Amino acid sequence: MAWIILIGSGLFEAVWATALSRSEGLTRLIPSLVFAGALLISMAGLAYALRTIPVGTGYAVWTAIGAATTVIWAMITGAEAISVVRVLLLTGLISCVVGLKITEA
Repeated sequence: MAWIILIGSGLFEAVWATALSRSEGLTRLIPSLVFAGALLISMAGLAYALRTIPVGTGYAVWTAIGAATTVIWAMITGAEAISVVRVLLLTGLISCVVGLKITEA
């Protein structure tokens, strides 16, 4: 259950990062509220998951999910360019985090 919550909270990290960008320095109300709500959910999920998942692995997974999802969403929406190199680097990032999980003691 902790892993499912960690993955979900990593996805909410992508939501708050995107909302923060769209809030224009927290000057736009709706994106600022989305940012605050997603941040609370993301942090609460991370805190819950780290009760049973080792902090190094859990934090790496959480940040990788958030970072990869944020970049993928930006590429899908056209906010960032898509390139073979970027896709390969994202694949490498995800592979490294999966490796951390696999080698977890």
